[in-house]
Amino acid sequence: MKQKDIAIIAVIVVISGILSFIISNYVFVTPKNRSVQVEVVEPISSSFAKPDTRFYNSNAFDPTKIIVIGQNANQDPFSSNTGR
Repeated sequence: MKQKDIAIIAVIVVISGILSFIISNYVFVTPKNRSVQVEVVEPISSSFAKPDTRFYNSNAFDPTKIIVIGQNANQDPFSSNTGR
């Protein structure tokens, strides 16, 4: 390549870089996109309000309790000892 060709390529690169920077500022960063309205979040507190009695029944069935139906003498029902 000749010295003149390298100079022309360098000038074209500089001009295209400047033009792309100016155009991208107008296209992608408009003034109305710079400010954003955000929702204010309440801080978390350690206090817990009692649940509404319309939805929470303190006398309701508790699925975490063990339910025993009848008497079972076998204390380990899943053991491999079958008495053979």
